Amino acid sequence: MCAKIRRQEALDFHESKPAGKIEVTPTKPLSSQHDLALAYSPGVAEPCLEIAANKEDVYRYTAKGNLVGVISNGTAVLGLGNIGPEASKPVMEGKGVLFKKFAGIDVFDIEIDETDPDKFIQIVKSLEPTFGGINLEDIKAPESFKIEKELREKMSIPVMHDDQHGTAIISSAALINALEVCGKKIEEVTIVVSGAGAAAIACTDLYTSLGARKENILMTDSKGVVKKSRGNLDESKARYATDREDVDTLEDALVGADVFLGLSIGNILKPATLKKMAKDPIVFALANPDPEIAYDLAMKTRKDILMATGRSDHPNQVNNVLGFPYIFRGALDVRATAINEEMKLAAVKAIANLAKQTVPEMVLKAYGQSNLKFGREYLIPKPLDPRLITTISPAVAKAAIDSGVARIEITDWEKYELELQERIGIDQRLISRIVTRARRNPKKVVFAEADDVNILKAAQMSMDEGVAIPILLGNEEKIISLIKENELEGLLDCKITDPYKEEPRVNQYAEVFYKMRQRKGMTLKMAQKSMMRSRNHFGAMMVQLGEGDALISGLSNDYPKTILPALQIIGVEPGINRVAGMYIISNNKGNFFFADTTVNLNPTAEELVDIIGLTARVVKFFDTEPRIAMLSYSNFGSARGEVPEKAAKAVKLAKEKWPQLVIDGDIQANVALNKDLLRENYPFSELAKNPANTLIFPDLDSGNIAYKLLMELGGAEAIGPVLMGMNKSVHVLQVGSSVRDIFNMVAIAVVDAQLNEKREKVK
Repeated sequence: MCAKIRRQEALDFHESKPAGKIEVTPTKPLSSQHDLALAYSPGVAEPCLEIAANKEDVYRYTAKGNLVGVISNGTAVLGLGNIGPEASKPVMEGKGVLFKKFAGIDVFDIEIDETDPDKFIQIVKSLEPTFGGINLEDIKAPESFKIEKELREKMSIPVMHDDQHGTAIISSAALINALEVCGKKIEEVTIVVSGAGAAAIACTDLYTSLGARKENILMTDSKGVVKKSRGNLDESKARYATDREDVDTLEDALVGADVFLGLSIGNILKPATLKKMAKDPIVFALANPDPEIAYDLAMKTRKDILMATGRSDHPNQVNNVLGFPYIFRGALDVRATAINEEMKLAAVKAIANLAKQTVPEMVLKAYGQSNLKFGREYLIPKPLDPRLITTISPAVAKAAIDSGVARIEITDWEKYELELQERIGIDQRLISRIVTRARRNPKKVVFAEADDVNILKAAQMSMDEGVAIPILLGNEEKIISLIKENELEGLLDCKITDPYKEEPRVNQYAEVFYKMRQRKGMTLKMAQKSMMRSRNHFGAMMVQLGEGDALISGLSNDYPKTILPALQIIGVEPGINRVAGMYIISNNKGNFFFADTTVNLNPTAEELVDIIGLTARVVKFFDTEPRIAMLSYSNFGSARGEVPEKAAKAVKLAKEKWPQLVIDGDIQANVALNKDLLRENYPFSELAKNPANTLIFPDLDSGNIAYKLLMELGGAEAIGPVLMGMNKSVHVLQVGSSVRDIFNMVAIAVVDAQLNEKREKVK
């Protein structure tokens, strides 16, 4: 789904401190004068001398081997055109973020104030000592063809203009599979290309490498069909100019055509023209944000169509992020001197083949599908498929080795696959998968503190992303004022409820609450006059009675005051003895699950077993197999005391209850997370093969302190708290949560509500 982005929201996102989207972070300790002397003078002289003696040692002693230059002159920025190098910088920073997120590759973005192709080439060529690879971006055609061609010839590191080849590689994979589905051969089909820019030319070039015949290709631009008789054609267009004189327009060209490739402008392909194409037409309408023909219109026009777009809200999204991070990853890892045709074709085939494999459960959950199977609506993998890096990068690396452009060889491919997973933390896309799952079946989320601007911004984001249907609790006048003041007008269509103006419902809710609590000191008058005027009580009752699906609160109240109404009204899930709180700690090593961090003060060993069971179940909810460490200040009885003995007993009881559960302890936190320490000192441990990803703390103090220290001092992102064990979806925010934190919790709450709905149906 393409979320609506508001101008001010986008500006605030980029302006918030630190400005921009990237920073440089040291990778070595710099905590002492000795460290600084090693990092700079005099220690830095030693690797300098080694590199001077052997230039290849630059890969050994510096970050060159994992560093890509994303370079532009700003002459063709997205759909904005020639807006200049300074204005292109946000896009280049964004490209750097994608490299890092999906493939663990570091980026320096470089914006060059030069439109002369020869001078631009000279500047980029001079940067070769700095980078392991060059990603050219947003450079207008036809200059982009000359620039890439000459840089590839002159430089001995990989160079790729992603605007051209990224789309070409992904759409080629989709084309191979589409032809297979409809039983056609690439050398026989007729292809019509709408657009003659860099991406269109690169796509057509790659299609011909796959076997498409030039005489079967017609290319069109703003003037119509590109013909040899036109004259004054640049070299790239001339390659696909036809000598046919019986076709002038796109409509003419498409009569009887098998394939339409659109890289031009929105809504240029009309239904009447689409009807004239051959049986089982393949339509790749890749213009953004509006395709050459709208997906729904195309599907309505032809039932036999095989279609792809550039949009995420339709099947078969041709998204460059399926390619460039993993292609560069493979190229860098063998120190390739180029990204050649063999490597691009290897990427195409790897992507195409991955779509034919069984789709993992985590991907199905992420996209809200019970089944994704190779066919018309699943021609290429989904962008959040974690197998992309371990499928494409090795294929590209092998092709580089086989074609002779690799300077080092990989011999242990299983080890390489593990290294790829460790580079990015294969589970880093956890929240992305949760958000995608939430979109498939959005739920009504009650925001109990809707008079807070951050809550309103998160509610608006939830609407824009299609994750939730907000219900806003609070003073209606104040909420509407905040909505207008912060340009969140979309929320004006939401239900706004003020408990002080809902007398009939307050009385109804009070009756229900009174019956629940009449033998626990509650009177009807108390329920009417105070309890049901409280937004936390009112919101919890809305969820309990099915008027809402999930409750979000806690931004301005302490945790106990927020959770108590929900416990009184909604209660714990049947069969669960207690609730517990969990945080997901996300850093460059992956995701780690901490429990209990918010609820149980000093649990007994038996109570820890309950927490272990709850946590293991919820970790699986996040598509992760739990490997649990029961933490202590001792390692397997190395020290005596109440905490080690309690931890060891909890592990014993948990193993008796769930024999297949991977759990060990008592164990210290650093040992539980360090595979070398485990294997060297405690090879008998269940965690020695794979260290822990789930940490159970012996008491609330240690868990709460640990996650907050990691947030503030360790630079980790904390997602949560996730409230575990409630009978319905209730989640309590951390005081002072950011808009992004709140949005993440909304997505989790929605998916939690989806699962609750399934459990209710089973009952």
